[in-house]
Amino acid sequence: MSKIKVNDISLDYEDYGSGKVLLMLHGLGSTKKDWDAQVPFFSKNFRVIAVDLRGHGNSTKPQDAYGVPLMTEDIKCFLDALGIKKATLIGFSMGGAVAFDFAVKHPEYLDNLVIVNSGPDFNDMGQIGEDLLNGRTKFLETKGLNALAKEISYNMFPEASQVDLRNEFEERCKQNDYNAYYKSFTTLMNWGLGKKLKEIKTRTLVVASDMDYTPVSFKEEYVSRLPNATLVVIKNSRHGAVIDQPEAFNNVLLNFLNDE
Repeated sequence: MSKIKVNDISLDYEDYGSGKVLLMLHGLGSTKKDWDAQVPFFSKNFRVIAVDLRGHGNSTKPQDAYGVPLMTEDIKCFLDALGIKKATLIGFSMGGAVAFDFAVKHPEYLDNLVIVNSGPDFNDMGQIGEDLLNGRTKFLETKGLNALAKEISYNMFPEASQVDLRNEFEERCKQNDYNAYYKSFTTLMNWGLGKKLKEIKTRTLVVASDMDYTPVSFKEEYVSRLPNATLVVIKNSRHGAVIDQPEAFNNVLLNFLNDE
């Protein structure tokens, strides 16, 4: 692990391999360990960088400075600090929101854009979004972070065969700082691209799980508004496709990268 100071914070990251750069952005309340099944696979042929976003893992946890736009600028400054001019940005869940925001604001840095079980408008998801914001906020305030970690982990990995994945993810979630998680979550739910989505001309892969929180139709709708996007659905997968179906996900991503 290495640390680098950017945008008034320190970001913790891992950097493996050589070649074209794949920069991987994890989900809310997690860390760069979301990508443990991808790093060894892709670092054989690419330079793979996985980073802890602000407020997460071993990166700085500010008191008040949170939100997708700040995370986007962190990533731009991070690439600049490493002297990286071009990268494929791969974002899972909250990391997908950061990747979307980055694609609008800094497209000149991108070779490709990869979005995994995410969306461009967390502030405009209808009833699903309202229920998520209200339900999770109330759960946090009344039952605490440890109980939420258990709930989220079970929902992501409910099968008997997934007990090890569930326990590992739960332990990761429990390590969160309460304030950092709360503010990361609430600012995420206030973020959205709106009409700016159609400005993204970068070649884009959207990966959806067939049993994600939001249906495949949700991803189909916003993919239809992207000028240069392809949607692939991974079967027998819930929200954490990069974790619960790593072989299928890795093959989908490798095919996309090889088709350039």
